[in-house]
Amino acid sequence: MDQKYRKYYLDWWKVRKSTISALAAFTLAALVIGVGGWFALRNSWFEPQDTSDLPKDAARIISFEGDVRVTRAATRETILVTKQIHIAAGDTIQTQADGKAVVQMIDGSVYSVRPNSTVVIRDNSSLFGGRNVRVALDDGQLNVRTDQQAESTENIVEMMDSETQLRPQTDASFNTDSQTMSGEIRISRGSVETTVGGMKTTIGENEFAAVNNGKLSAKEQLLTPPKQASPANLSQIVDNNGYGAGVSFIWEDNGPGAGYHLQVSRSPFFASDSILVDRASLINRDFKLAGLVPGTYYWRLKSTAGSGQTSVWSDPWKFNVVKRETSTAFEVADWSVERVGGNIFVITGRTQRGLLVRSQGRETYAAADGIFRLQISTPLSEAAVEFADDKGNRAGFVLSLTTSSIIRRF
Repeated sequence: MDQKYRKYYLDWWKVRKSTISALAAFTLAALVIGVGGWFALRNSWFEPQDTSDLPKDAARIISFEGDVRVTRAATRETILVTKQIHIAAGDTIQTQADGKAVVQMIDGSVYSVRPNSTVVIRDNSSLFGGRNVRVALDDGQLNVRTDQQAESTENIVEMMDSETQLRPQTDASFNTDSQTMSGEIRISRGSVETTVGGMKTTIGENEFAAVNNGKLSAKEQLLTPPKQASPANLSQIVDNNGYGAGVSFIWEDNGPGAGYHLQVSRSPFFASDSILVDRASLINRDFKLAGLVPGTYYWRLKSTAGSGQTSVWSDPWKFNVVKRETSTAFEVADWSVERVGGNIFVITGRTQRGLLVRSQGRETYAAADGIFRLQISTPLSEAAVEFADDKGNRAGFVLSLTTSSIIRRF
């Protein structure tokens, strides 16, 4: 029998250009969907919200920093805020010197509670399609922002002997001092209607008015804080001789008749025991300070007009004094990352005691045992964490927020 051979033939198909384009588009779409799905899972978009104990018409603390506490009206229990929580009518929010909280109300308005403040939620309810928001500022500072609102919506801030109704598209700041029993209202956008002793007054954009002894002062043009010039924010000053660095604080003119108040501190919260300079009634726009040892410093300003109106404090600027020679290397161990809700994370670890730890604009110090705890907010999956001492030594780590592992050093 003749030997038989099995043969294979391969026919080449003609593939249209449109088919190749469609296949490429499908591959790209699948890639986008896959990456989008990973990102959504990473940010807990598909996790169900626990609303089992959420009261009707509750406000929410959507962001916080530092020490923030809530006292429940129903139980009188005081809670330390460690995650996003609801706020019911009657609850009290208290911030300490390092604390800040952002509260979203039922009408979409945003209330920013500043450090050392006490705020009581009087009302946060809906009725016949409208929204009623009423908040009492007992002490400290409260910033409020409203957007477009329905005509039946009422948004009211109580302070001292006054009631202020905020109109749509308004940015307002309220300050009150429980010791002097005085209050201040500043409007940077929009307008409000303030009632004191039955008399109603409209305070408009870029206007200021004070509340004292049951009376509202005459309106004035809003005084803004001075603009800092030097030392620049995040700048570094070298102590060349080892006897401390000399620093000149310089700021811009804030208008005729303005006096200035300067504070320089070792703490970003300007705690009383950390303030090095507290000079009010300055006329010149500069101040010189000598003998600053290596370390981190903060400075801020406010203005006082001839009428007596005082601006809010400017945002603190930070600078570092360092020695010329640096060589120390830092080691960090026991890294841990806890996600407390949304984009808020708490980073912990162990390093040398007293080191400054900072990330995402937040900072803290390592305790006596070297343990540090830093709360940050970021939508990313990694964060840069920097360590520094008073001698100018630096070390940086890029940390994975999902695995708590070090990606690289810098």
